[in-house]
Amino acid sequence: MSITLIIIIATALVSFPALQNDDLKDKYLFWPYMIRSRKEYFRFFTGAFLHADLAHLAFNMISLYSFGEVIEKYLFPQLFGPFATVLYLLLYVLGIVFASIPDFFKYRHEYGYRALGASGAVSAVIFAAILLYPTMGLNFFFIPIDIPGWLFGILYLGLSAYMAKRGGDNIGHSAHFWGGVFGLVFTFLAGWFLANVNLLNYFIKSILNG
Repeated sequence: MSITLIIIIATALVSFPALQNDDLKDKYLFWPYMIRSRKEYFRFFTGAFLHADLAHLAFNMISLYSFGEVIEKYLFPQLFGPFATVLYLLLYVLGIVFASIPDFFKYRHEYGYRALGASGAVSAVIFAAILLYPTMGLNFFFIPIDIPGWLFGILYLGLSAYMAKRGGDNIGHSAHFWGGVFGLVFTFLAGWFLANVNLLNYFIKSILNG
């Protein structure tokens, strides 16, 4: 069984019981105030295994499966060989934490701010795939035609940054943005140090030749 499927199953097993149990959600979701005041650092990680509803869970897990399987079975093994599995796990786990750090510092004194979901880590996986395969065809759900992965990435990051600044909709747009940034930086550095490949040059050449 792939690492991606194990993550999906684990996330579903934790998310399902919490869907109708607010006490369980409150105990483990990402809550900056509680992290600061009670030193509950586990919340940086456990919040990614909880979701607001079935649609939220399904969207994240379908996205993770679509991109994670490709990275885990093809893109990372081709580039990193025996390091591929470990790097994929690090990409996902560190993506969970890194995507939450900006919101922790922003909301650590606000009792009412809480968040949950795997969106930050999933964004890290998506953008790792975009860096390695920038010409792949992707689309927003409201745009019925494929656009190149690199253009999708620009639009996604731009929209996430704008929506995070505007706020008011209880969606973790900041986590989407910083998760995507982490995915790009992590994969670039792994390529540079472990595979001796400049993925930025590869990215640019792929776009120009695409």
